[in-house]
Amino acid sequence: MKTILFTIALSVSSLFISAQSDTNETIVTSEGTTITVTVTLQGTAGTVLFSLHNESTFMKNPLEAKGNGIVDGKSTVTFENIQPGIYGIIILHDKNDNKRMDFQDNGMPMEAFGMSNNVMSFGPPQWSDAKFTVENTPLEMEIRL
Repeated sequence: MKTILFTIALSVSSLFISAQSDTNETIVTSEGTTITVTVTLQGTAGTVLFSLHNESTFMKNPLEAKGNGIVDGKSTVTFENIQPGIYGIIILHDKNDNKRMDFQDNGMPMEAFGMSNNVMSFGPPQWSDAKFTVENTPLEMEIRL
């Protein structure tokens, strides 16, 4: 009889411990949403580099960077667990896979680039043109180069 009562008490207490652990994990873990970015290109040479920024990291070190190959004229990446806020994305078609933008002698870029909101401007991308708002719903966007 002692063994049965001990087993029942142990089972009940393990349920409470398990329930408390699940609750704590839910409070600590705050998953964000996803941003899926697709770009359409001509050819399959090189890699497409995608970088996610906030205002303070724009055109500097990105919050997150990913590279992907080109399949059937498209390249797609997904940024995961992105918290709500204001972000911008810059894309570079790195044709020679040297992980940086190459320039002509006159300063013009030799490789195609683009940014969120598809603003085509002369000169480097500007935060005010590229920024967009992330909420709790997944985003999908297509960026032109």
